[in-house]
Amino acid sequence: VGEVSVRSSSLFSGYYKLPEESAARLRSVVAEFRKEVSAFLPEAFELSKSIPGNLLEGYYPIEAQQKFNRDVAAAIGFDFEAGRIDTTAHPFCTELGPRDCRLTTRYDERNFLSSLYGVLHEAGHGLYNLGLPEEQYGLPAGTYSSLGIHESQSRLWENHIGRTREFWSLWHEKAVHYFPELKRHSPDQIARFVNRSEPSFIRVEADELTYDLHIILRFEIEYRLIEGDLKAQDLPAFWNNEFEKSFGLKVPDDSQGCLQDIHWSMGGFGYFPTYTLGNMNAAQLMRKAHLDHPHLNEELARGRYTPLLDWLRTHIHSKGKRFSPQELMKSATGEATNPHYHITRLKKKLDLLK
Repeated sequence: VGEVSVRSSSLFSGYYKLPEESAARLRSVVAEFRKEVSAFLPEAFELSKSIPGNLLEGYYPIEAQQKFNRDVAAAIGFDFEAGRIDTTAHPFCTELGPRDCRLTTRYDERNFLSSLYGVLHEAGHGLYNLGLPEEQYGLPAGTYSSLGIHESQSRLWENHIGRTREFWSLWHEKAVHYFPELKRHSPDQIARFVNRSEPSFIRVEADELTYDLHIILRFEIEYRLIEGDLKAQDLPAFWNNEFEKSFGLKVPDDSQGCLQDIHWSMGGFGYFPTYTLGNMNAAQLMRKAHLDHPHLNEELARGRYTPLLDWLRTHIHSKGKRFSPQELMKSATGEATNPHYHITRLKKKLDLLK
């Protein structure tokens, strides 16, 4: 399912092990990634100060959000003859069978972006599920490759598409139709807002620049727990100390600290790294898609998402689980997962904040 293993005979080395991946290699990758990102985060925080955190606060009726989200999901290729969007406390995507894919999101009438990006993220998962060979359903060829690959699809549509100037230039008029008060904000203002960065306590609400630091903290804790270097009763204090080092914030209580996620309580050790692997894979896949389609930016700016979806269908979705995750990345891009492309993209986001 995931791509993490450790040297001990633990849950990691059983349920999560794949031959070409190891926690030791992943630790090396994320250590370099953290070093690179931490170097330009202060500039991102400083640039973001000019963008008010409450810029888009207003009243956004749930019914209007539902209509806007459906329009966006349909535009990127989600088939509503084979799926639907429902409401829940925490967004997720699931499939009940071939051609039956369910998306969920949550709504905040003061913030339409929460449901929008929830839908874009889950629709990315849904596009992968619906792109798997239907005739192979239940077999490896009809099953997704890994969570690290699955997350690459959701993060790609949520961030590489949904947080761009091109996206908001295209969708601004439709957004204003559903939410008239957005008329006072230009597409560029909205694009800058959705890319602002600041330290925060809650992972699922973190901006794109700080998100992976939340994941790295959890991965390091998991590794130490499994290896026996950290006792469970010492976890809260360790979390609080490491969190302050990374984010400069003192954790007020465990509900905003080590108890905020459900993963550990359900035994989901080794799950968190798949989010960062997904981010890295998404950046690498987008780079190759652009190389293969030199005019892809112009197509996306016009709302023509089919060329990108077709590329993903050909190189990722149609392959099912016939390849391991790293074999699949090599097949699609010519190399195994390389964090360089994700780091480069995050650095370029600074230009959006200027």
